[in-house]
Amino acid sequence: MRAVIALGSNLGEREIHIQNALAQMASFLTIERFSSLIETKPVGGPPQGNYLNAVAICECEIDPEELLAKLMEVEGTLGRVRTVLNGPRTIDLDIVAMGNTEMSTPNLTLPHPRAHLREFVLRPWLEVEPEAYLVGHGSVKDLLRSITPS
Repeated sequence: MRAVIALGSNLGEREIHIQNALAQMASFLTIERFSSLIETKPVGGPPQGNYLNAVAICECEIDPEELLAKLMEVEGTLGRVRTVLNGPRTIDLDIVAMGNTEMSTPNLTLPHPRAHLREFVLRPWLEVEPEAYLVGHGSVKDLLRSITPS
């Protein structure tokens, strides 16, 4: 199944954290495309440094809950600590979408509930998949146009 994974980092060697996350993800995903890194301001949370963000388009043989667990393991190995809501982090790995799956469990909502509002997800996604479509929301191109000033 096709998975769209958003990656972000705003602590330490941000680019290296993202590269290390990709290397670890390659043990359980086939990474087909990877966007450029973009620098963005943080959204919500306490004052903190800018993020580097990217999106990976992957092929995945595991179910969404197992993928989430594996991504959280990668975050842990790269020093992610969850103490402050929306706080700074060495790495953040989010499942944006998995195929056309729509689901909501206590641990996971697909597609990601705020992806359609996040330029730092939509812009790199559009770069690697110009015809991208977010289930329940529409084309990524139109979503990005609706949240960015002309």
